[in-house]
Amino acid sequence: MKFRILLAICLFSMASYAQQEAAKPPFKDRLFYGGNVGLNFGTVTYIYLAPTIGYKITEEFGAGFGPSYSYLNDKRYPGYYYETNTYGGRIFAQYRVHPKAILYGEYEVINAEVPNLLQTKLIRTNIESLLLGGGYVTPISDRSSFVIMGLWNFSPSQYSYYENPIIRAGVNLGF
Repeated sequence: MKFRILLAICLFSMASYAQQEAAKPPFKDRLFYGGNVGLNFGTVTYIYLAPTIGYKITEEFGAGFGPSYSYLNDKRYPGYYYETNTYGGRIFAQYRVHPKAILYGEYEVINAEVPNLLQTKLIRTNIESLLLGGGYVTPISDRSSFVIMGLWNFSPSQYSYYENPIIRAGVNLGF
């Protein structure tokens, strides 16, 4: 008799767990997309592409990654011409503390040309940034939103791309 009760409890628990798993949205519905794009053409040409893809671990918490690339062509000064490409990537996590507010953290590594110690030529190096902050979220539709964030670079270096504070705006699709 005790065995039957124990077996019934186990089977009921497994059925209950299976129903909970079935209610979880499919993998593709837990993905979200975003990123940044920057364009400037003229004497200074600047192109910046940084798409991201993330996964909603819970309805409030998501994490992801993305590559980044930029091209700079600067012809502002006579006799001086500067052209470079940078590339890298980032990992990030975001937590929705309120329907209209998120906490955000990002670790980014960018490979860029920088002056060497003697400043006689450019060398390639990795520039690391740890960005932390938060933002305001406003819905555009049921699966997309506009986000504006204030971030702080907690690992500045002489070659940092960011000056504190950092203001970033973009669109999240699916989060």
